[in-house]
Parts: sequence; structure tokens; C-alpha cells
Amino acid sequence: MEGINPMDLLRSNLSRVRIPEPTNRIYKQECCLSFDSPRSEGGLFVDMNTFLAFGKDYVGWNYEKTGNPVYLHIKQTKKLVSEDRPLKKPTLLAIGVDGGFDNNELEYEETHKIVILPSYATLPFPSVELPEKVRLAVDAILMAEGAERKEQVAAWTADKKQISAYAMELRQIGNVVVPPSGWKCAKCDKRDNLWLNLTDGMILCGRRNWDGTGGNNHAIEYYKETGYPLAVKLGTITSDLDAADVFSYPEDDSVIDPLLAQHLAYFGIDFSSLQKTEMTTAERELDQNTNFDWDRIQESGQDVEPIFGPGYTGLVNLGNSCYMAATMQVVFSTQSFCRRYYMNQSLKMAFETAPADPTVDLNMQLTKLAHGLLSGKYSFPAVEKGETTAPSVKDAKQEGIPPRMFKAVIAASHPEFSTVRQQDALEFFLHFLDQVERSNAVKPELDPSRSFKFGVEERILCSSGKVAYNKRLDYILSLNIPLHEATNKEELEAFNKSKAEKISEGKDVSSDEIVRPRVPLEACLANFAAPEEIPDFYSSALKAKTTAIKTAGLTSFPDYLVLHMRKFVMEAGWVPKKLDVYIDVPDVIDISHIRSKGLQPGEELLPEAAPEGAAESSQPVADEAIVAQLASMGFNQLHCQKAAINTLNAGVEEAMNWLLSHMDDPDIDAPISHESQSAEISIDQSKVDTLISFGFQEEIARMALKASGGDIEKATDWIFNNPNASASSAMDTNASSNGPSTPVDPGLPDGGGRYRLFGIVSHIGTSTQCGHYVAHILKDGRWVIFNDDKVGASINTPKDMGYLYFFERINS
Repeated sequence: MEGINPMDLLRSNLSRVRIPEPTNRIYKQECCLSFDSPRSEGGLFVDMNTFLAFGKDYVGWNYEKTGNPVYLHIKQTKKLVSEDRPLKKPTLLAIGVDGGFDNNELEYEETHKIVILPSYATLPFPSVELPEKVRLAVDAILMAEGAERKEQVAAWTADKKQISAYAMELRQIGNVVVPPSGWKCAKCDKRDNLWLNLTDGMILCGRRNWDGTGGNNHAIEYYKETGYPLAVKLGTITSDLDAADVFSYPEDDSVIDPLLAQHLAYFGIDFSSLQKTEMTTAERELDQNTNFDWDRIQESGQDVEPIFGPGYTGLVNLGNSCYMAATMQVVFSTQSFCRRYYMNQSLKMAFETAPADPTVDLNMQLTKLAHGLLSGKYSFPAVEKGETTAPSVKDAKQEGIPPRMFKAVIAASHPEFSTVRQQDALEFFLHFLDQVERSNAVKPELDPSRSFKFGVEERILCSSGKVAYNKRLDYILSLNIPLHEATNKEELEAFNKSKAEKISEGKDVSSDEIVRPRVPLEACLANFAAPEEIPDFYSSALKAKTTAIKTAGLTSFPDYLVLHMRKFVMEAGWVPKKLDVYIDVPDVIDISHIRSKGLQPGEELLPEAAPEGAAESSQPVADEAIVAQLASMGFNQLHCQKAAINTLNAGVEEAMNWLLSHMDDPDIDAPISHESQSAEISIDQSKVDTLISFGFQEEIARMALKASGGDIEKATDWIFNNPNASASSAMDTNASSNGPSTPVDPGLPDGGGRYRLFGIVSHIGTSTQCGHYVAHILKDGRWVIFNDDKVGASINTPKDMGYLYFFERINS
């Protein structure tokens, strides 16, 4: 091979060269396996058959795997540019893309050549001596917009919305009043990804994603049935109505509804008060708090020393991607994820097992991200514009790595994360762990997400003295913040008195005067485990309604415990509010007291059979309290009774959802028939057997299938969402057990209850859909701030301002 002329070598491999089609994705800005780029020392090699790009250390692996020998080598070197050049006027709300804001970046000169592996023989480009096919292929690659840039621009331009043609003349019907929380799909038990139809107030779930996640398509199916065109996504409605996510089904796109406030007011969602109080003292104070939070959380004004090296690599903000950056920095500070995607898996191992296109493989992109963050390869002082040498460490900044390919993969099953809108870090964390669990399904023993998973058990004590148990799995422990447990009540009282006096005098309260409640984390944990009254609990032992007591605990303690502080609440009138509070979090906590003990000796479970009264009754009886509440909303009395009966008196919300989805039933106005109600609805025995195999009693399985229309998934959710039903579940613990209850999943990690704080994700802003996220992580004995691409030694770690707290179990 060594004696062969490079041109002859190229001609002999022309069959492996392709001229790209317009539909081909061409990668030419970043290596598929690393964060090498044309600006890296070795440049970038574009495979002229697959159009995937590889850094100099990885292109040989691609040749070994595919046999593709011909590559276009792209190298960029810094170009000297005049400092006083005029700035271009932006035409696109973006940074670093054509037409976007000019952030005065360095300019580069680009050179190209043809490289043939395995000998790395080179040929210059451009050159008239090259075969025409090669010249055409290279020209097409260079002229095409790179896949990386195409996705970046698409994310920015995707947010351009048009006014809907259906908004101005939208007809609204019915008299539904939508509550400010507690929503659920009217046709299934989905409680997230919910859409409010602006014609009749029907609340339904969104579209199902390709991998089975998301909703159950009930909102789009309802449009096909009714033709009602517009819906708004619940949870995106804030005082900034322009930020609300309104979707037009006939236009098949996100749109602007200029009359959204009026359309929402029709369902009792009143925004007039928000408009009137937009600049009240309370909101000015909130604005001051936001500025204060911004400085404190980002440690602005502090002389933060930059840190470089392995484990100290920043992440470039791709456009409101700080929620992802902060979360992933903490995730890859855990041993479980470091071992899985860095220590125990090389880039080559991941590439060899990846599909033909490694850019769409989560395992490959997680391994790439892990090696990018942890190897230290990309963590070094960047050369600033106009300088020829790297600055001193104290004054240095790093470029960071852009997690574009990882974001594209993780967002493929969750469209919201593919936009450049801000997202909830908690929602992203849960989605991420779900995707990791799915990708490791073949070998669950390798799944690092299990280190976060634990079991939760709820114990319901009936006034009869008998108990019921309900179990579930979770990744996070979500905690309410009991403001009444504040430790600085006297200071708060004095501040509120002073504030009232200043307001009466027409004066503003300055940010340095504001006193915030301080609530100990121990109080939040105690609140989680504290007994809670359940009024109107139907006892199958008493055959009547009574008041029950519910307590909760953990059946297992995970390797890593994540605490979510519920700082965002919805007040009356749909006014969203962020609790302005400090949480005093110690470095070490002990949660041993919240371990669930399971069924104890002498305890007796509530009867497993359906309530005898229901079976003996010649006619089913509707819960009068549920009927009264529904009737007060304007619904027909007979319809209300049917709704209560058909949801087994589960509650007002369940009954209303049933009513909304059955209003057009042909027999909705027919009298309640003893025969029709007492007759056993035909239930598929195979579905009953499936639920029994899950560990539920047959009678409860039949009740759940009846209540959910025979859908197994909905039936399972129904059992978990109805304490009386879950009391009959066979998932309870053995009555003879004296120790801790058996975990929901015996494969879960477990250990002692002492934990050490090692990570904090803080949020700045008035809602999780806006603002900024920053991470603080305990590394090598000191706290480090990770603020996108900025990494430095923390001076004043804001431990009391966290949104998510990450703890690692202390193994004694």
C-alpha cells in the first residue's frame, strides 16, 4: 500500500464515495464520538460515505468498523481580525448563528484536503486533478448546512408563532369551572402533559411519543370527534400569557391566541387581577428578590477562582439549556454514572456497539458526554480574542463543550426539550433517568439510574383500627415547605410590620431590608412523614365513611437521595407564586426515622373484598357530597349521580372527568336502572389475570377494569390512585414480618439512613419555565460552582436557596 500513488488509491476507492442528497444529514462541525471540531489540533475527518465526522484519534475506529477509506479533512486556524470592525445588525434572536447577535468571536480560516485511510495518504483540495465525483461530493458537503447548525437554527426559529385564524371567532360552550390544580385527563389517569380545550373546557392528555411516553392522544382524538380547534397546555399559563403554549389542531402548530385571557376567564381562570397587580409592591419586591437571587446563586461580584482539569469541564449554553447543564454536572458527579459511562466504558466500546449512526444512540452520546466532562481533555484556559497565549489561570475562562448531540437524543422522546425555551430541571431529571432506565433494559444490572430509585409506602389507618398499604417507586422525594415552622418568626413579624408602615407611607422596601422565612430541612422531612387526615374515607370494615389517618415512609434508602423543594405553588385565581424562603440544609442528614415498617404484628388489613353494602344494595348509591359539588357547578343532578356511581364514588375530580367525557352518551339522560347497574359488566378474564399477576386481588382487578373501561394501564393507575382499592392489593407485606417491609422491587439499593450533601441545583426566576439554573457540587473537599461554561471555586455556596438537593448515602 505504501508504494501506491495517493491519486490511484483514491480512484480505486471511488465506489465508497457518495455525493450527498439534500435529505442527508451532514456532520462537519463536531466529532460524533468526542467534542473535537475543525478547530481542534487534528481537525475533523468527514466520512465521504456516511457524512459522519470524527476527530483524529477516532477516525481510525470508523475505518475499522465500516471499511470506509475516503475522508474530507477540515481544519480551522485562527485568523487575525481588526478589533474595530463594525458589528453586523442581527436579524434573528440567537447568538452564534447566521443572522444572530455577533458576540465578537474569533474568526477562523478553513483549509481542506482529501485523506485516504489506513495510510492517511493526502490529496489537496481544491484541485482540478481530483475525480469529478470527489469534487462534486466535497462541494456538496461544504455548501450544505451542517446537521449540528441546522438543528440549532431550527430550535430558535421553531419558536416563531403566528396568530391563529380560529382565535378571534372562537365559540365557547358549557359552564365548566376549571380548578387551579389537581388536573387529570378526562379519559385516562394522566396527570401531566394535559391540554385544556378552549371551546368547552375539556381537559385531555397530549400526544403519545414514538417510544410510548407522553400522553395517550386523547386531546387530538377529541378534536377529530368535535372539531374544537384550540387548546392550551396546563402548566404553561402564567401572568405572561404570551408564553402560554396554545396549539391549533387544524393548523397543526403552536399559535398565538390574542384573546387567551378572555377565553380562559370563561372557565373561571381570571387574569384581570394579575394585570392590575402587575406592578404592585408585592411584585416589585419579587423583582428585587429575583435580582438578589441572581447575584447570590451565581456568586456575582465574588472573586471566583476558575478551576480546570478532569471533572471541571463547563457546558456551553445552547439557548436556555442551563436546566440540562446544571443537572448533568451533578449526575456525572455520582459514582454510578461515572462507572457506567466513563470508568467501565471507553468511547471505543460504546462506538463498537452503537448503530450505524452513533449520533442517535443514547449510550454513545452519554459516553461521549461523560468522557468530555470527566477526562479533562477540554478543560483548559481559552485564548481570548487578540491574545496569542493563554491567560493566567486566575483570569482565564474555558470554552466548555456543547452537548448538542446529547440534547438531540434525549429530546427525541420529549419535544419540549428540543426547543430553546427554558424547562423545569426536575422534569428533565426524571425524563433523563427514565430514558437511561429504558436504554439499559437488556442489562438492568448496569443501569445507573437505579442508584436514585427507592420505594415509598403509604399506610392508611381506618378508625376501625384496620390498615391499608399502598406502594410505589420514585426517583425523587418531593417535600412541601411548612412556612409555619420558620425559625425566625420574630424577625419576620418585625419586618412585616415595618413593611406595612412603609407601604402606607408610599415607600418601597429595599432588597437588603427583606427578611425571608428560614425553614429547617428537618421540618420539611418531618412534614412528609407526619400523619395526615383523610376525610370521607370509605372503610370496607365499617361499611361507611369515616376519617382515616395516612402516613408515608420509604421502604428502601437509595445510594443517592434527591430532595425536591416545592417552592412553586398555585394560589387562588390561578396566580402562580414562588415561595420566597430559605431552607436551612445541614451537610449531613439522617432519614432513618422515615423508613416504613410495613405491616406489623397485631395489625389487621382492611377487608379485601368490595364493600358488602355495594354488593347487597338493590341499587347503587351515589355519594351525596360528590353529587352536591358537581351540581353546584351547574351539572344536571341525574348526570352527577351517574358520574359518582360510575367512578365508584372515588371523588369529585374523578366524577367530573367521567361526566365531561360521557356528556354525549345516548343514554346519559336515561334513569338509573337497577338492572343495568347491578348486572356484571363483561370483563376480559385475560386482563383480570394480567392484573392478578401484578399482585392485585381478583375482586379489586375487576373493580379497576370496570372503572377504567377495560384498559389495563388505566386500571393499574386506578388501583394506585384509590386508597380503598389499594388496601386490597396483594402487594402488602407479610403479617408475620417484624422487620422492615419488603421493598417494592427487591433489586433496589438499600442501606443506612445517613446522607451527606454533595450537590445543589438552584433556580433563579419566578417560574421553572423562565430564569436560570446553576449547580454547586462538592468535589475534592470543596464546593465548586458550575454556571454553564463557567467553573470555579465557590466562595459563598447558597446552600439555603436550592431547588433540588442531592445527597450521597454514608456507608458506615
